[in-house]
Amino acid sequence: MTPDIVVIGCGNPNRSDDGVGPHVVGLLRENGAPKHTRIFDGGTDGMSVMYSARGATHLIIVDARVPESAPGAIFEVPGEVLEAPPNNSLNLHDFRWDHALYAGRRIYGDDFPVNVSVLLIEAASIDLGLELSSEVIDAASSVEARIRELIAKWIDQ
Repeated sequence: MTPDIVVIGCGNPNRSDDGVGPHVVGLLRENGAPKHTRIFDGGTDGMSVMYSARGATHLIIVDARVPESAPGAIFEVPGEVLEAPPNNSLNLHDFRWDHALYAGRRIYGDDFPVNVSVLLIEAASIDLGLELSSEVIDAASSVEARIRELIAKWIDQ
């Protein structure tokens, strides 16, 4: 069976390094999307993550990690580790991608990807601004390469 792979970059490009997810999907588009792959800029809309992932066999989410120590550090985490039930809120902006993973599995069942990888890049800053830090730009290139490795592995299975 040929995999149907979805890559979603999440984040707000108006908040400096928080825009790394959309930046990585831009790199994938510029350098040629891998076969059997659909690429989306999920921005900050968790609901679109859930809708975009429906029907895929594999899902990769790319986002920034809140700055804590080493800007540009890359973390690869299985999606099931980060799934979280949504908070009780009337504001859809509070529905993030981690909530989308949780809700998507329950709503779509077998029509939601079982194989989910999350690639997080530690931000230097998430203050207002349009530029990525040099550490995060370097990490974005490494994450693009890792995404291509994962996709090649899944296609060859």
